[in-house]
Amino acid sequence: MSYNQSKNGGSSGYYNSSGSGNQGSNSQGYSYTSSGNNSQGNHYCNRGESKASGGSYHYSNNDSSYYYQNSNGSTYYNDGNGYSQYTFPRNNPRYNGESNY
Repeated sequence: MSYNQSKNGGSSGYYNSSGSGNQGSNSQGYSYTSSGNNSQGNHYCNRGESKASGGSYHYSNNDSSYYYQNSNGSTYYNDGNGYSQYTFPRNNPRYNGESNY
């Protein structure tokens, strides 16, 4: 089951992770193992392991949208125009672990 909140509706994503970058931490205190820009020019940070394949990461896209896959396997998408969607771990097709969520 996903949680949807829509103001203007619609969504699109740019989750292709080909690119190169560096390691460190950001101003919110999240550590990341790599970051950079993919072939579409969208910024990504790989934040480590996740209960979903692909690890924990986020994208900040050129169209002001952003996408997170969290360590517990949940996902969050915001299109930058009022639409957002949260997906519980068990409803993420990449989920491969146990969760109480």
